[in-house]
Amino acid sequence: EEPRQRSEPLRRGADSGSDKDPEDCTECGKTVNKSLMKHNRIHTGEKPFSCSICKVTFKWKTSLVQHVKMHTGEKPFSCSVCGQKFTRKESVTSHMTCHTEERHFCCSVCKATFKRRSNFVRHKRIHTGEKPFSCSVCTKTFTRKHVLVKHTRIHTGERPFKCSVCSAAFTSKFNLAKHAKTHTGEKPYSCSVCGQSFKQKSGLIGHMRLHTGERPFSCSVCKETFRWRNDLMMHAKTQCGKNPFSCSDCEAAFEKKWEFVKHRRVHTGERPLKCSVCSMTFCSKTALADHTRTHTGEKPYSCSVCGQSFNKNALAEHTSTHTGEKPYSCSVCGRNMRYKSSLTGHMRLHTGEKPFSCSVCKKTFRWRNVFRRHKKTHCGKKPFNCSVCTAAFGRKQDLVKHTKIHAG
Repeated sequence: EEPRQRSEPLRRGADSGSDKDPEDCTECGKTVNKSLMKHNRIHTGEKPFSCSICKVTFKWKTSLVQHVKMHTGEKPFSCSVCGQKFTRKESVTSHMTCHTEERHFCCSVCKATFKRRSNFVRHKRIHTGEKPFSCSVCTKTFTRKHVLVKHTRIHTGERPFKCSVCSAAFTSKFNLAKHAKTHTGEKPYSCSVCGQSFKQKSGLIGHMRLHTGERPFSCSVCKETFRWRNDLMMHAKTQCGKNPFSCSDCEAAFEKKWEFVKHRRVHTGERPLKCSVCSMTFCSKTALADHTRTHTGEKPYSCSVCGQSFNKNALAEHTSTHTGEKPYSCSVCGRNMRYKSSLTGHMRLHTGEKPFSCSVCKKTFRWRNVFRRHKKTHCGKKPFNCSVCTAAFGRKQDLVKHTKIHAG
């Protein structure tokens, strides 16, 4: 019989081919014992299986099944020795080597030994500095593939891990687990010295330094040591840090250019980000994102005390109404404030700073809302109209005052 001529790889049904004779792929020449159609997906890039939760697509059904377990948390495979659970059977096989005595892989630099080749290869990158996984968007490189996958979500905006209580979404399973404790109130990490409990392991580690006196963070300039990383970062910026980006209007200085650019908008009034719904403009991405929720009605963060919903910043401020906490303290007069924005505005009473400048008359203002109200006197805008007569006003309080004339 004359052999069949093929101009492209043969395609079969997704489940066919298991009882057929082996066939050769015309793309790569490989002999395929099962479905040639499935094999062809390697060449075509076709991904017919889609996750109903996060819409990620896969070439193989088995890959989709494994992926879904990431959302459900299902771990059906367990180690017979220690009981640790896994989502995939091959993970158990790999894990079992931890219980054997054999260590086949030895580092020629530091003589560390490893049971698994994957751990050995990863370890060698400490010495070589190799970062083989590169982001296709910003070219940043990483030593591990899963770190690259997590980083890529910064660009794509993908947040596949969703909270079952409030629907808040996260880029990693770790961040979701951390968030979940805000609903349960669970504090599984307990101090062995004083008994204080913490929601996160990092909280306990930091707390233990109060007992041990450990100060692991050291300034590279003056050698002063600190108990917490945040304290070192603050010290570096205010005392030993170099802030090359200086504002010519208020003498504020910044370590990073994007912080400086964002700050300059306070003086220039520039608002380059526009809402696609109402055309309102904003100076930062976070402000635009918060504003967009006024159109969508989305309030993804829920108060654990009263159940009220908020955006992220509003929730933090709202929580203090239950606790009575005023965490922001003035270093000059000692006055405590509930909100960081209140402290920022209050400090201008001491410094005399007036960062908001009118481009028309050059008059300066201490607060943004007063500055915006002033600008309306130049443009003639009077957005507050009386419903009884034709009078219009630039300020809402003036309209309220005027309305009393009609009310008698």
